[in-house]
Amino acid sequence: MYAVIKTGGKQYRVEPGDKLRVESLDADEGETVNLESVLMVADGESIAVGTPELAGASVSATVVSHGRGKKIDIIKFRRRKHYRRQMGHRQNYTELKIEGISQ
Repeated sequence: MYAVIKTGGKQYRVEPGDKLRVESLDADEGETVNLESVLMVADGESIAVGTPELAGASVSATVVSHGRGKKIDIIKFRRRKHYRRQMGHRQNYTELKIEGISQ
């Protein structure tokens, strides 16, 4: 059984027992969160697809940790113009462990 969920502007294919990193959520470590934005649920041969979301479907997950991702370097450069800009960015994330999928 698996589901496709949407959180933080991105879509993820999840199964019970999976761990994934999503955009930062307002929840404490160890807390259970319900992800209500479920786009599709597949259980063996039966597939349920929402338009755009499935009504009544949810995915429960436990917050494992919060953290910050790898640093991304942003460099702008124009040759022969004495123009250089350099910035960095680290995105916050929440690590989730998927507990169950309900339809």
